[in-house]
Amino acid sequence: QVQLVESGGGLVQPGGSLRLSCVASRNIFSIYAMGWYRQAPGKQRELVARITSVVSGGRTTYADSVKGRFTISRENAKNTVYLQMNSLKPEDTAVYYCNANFGTRDYWGQGTQVTVSS
Repeated sequence: QVQLVESGGGLVQPGGSLRLSCVASRNIFSIYAMGWYRQAPGKQRELVARITSVVSGGRTTYADSVKGRFTISRENAKNTVYLQMNSLKPEDTAVYYCNANFGTRDYWGQGTQVTVSS
């Protein structure tokens, strides 16, 4: 079992920045891919950014809507994955969820709210 705890959400003005953090309860990055998803009201949950496991090379992928603005990274020693979000737009408003995936094993955090508004 893996517990994921997100933090860092909040209210920010358009054009601003936030950094989300996701702390895993144990060291899983060697074999687990980590991802950030988001879900806006009335919409389906969507993948925002993903980083493959250490053994898979740590490759990153991004949704087209966030490319060039968001960056996913991890700090293995702290069991922490980050999502740096710059140039935020109102359409980035959503609950952001951290995900850990290894084959059929799938774990989710509780989510953190990000609101972009003036």
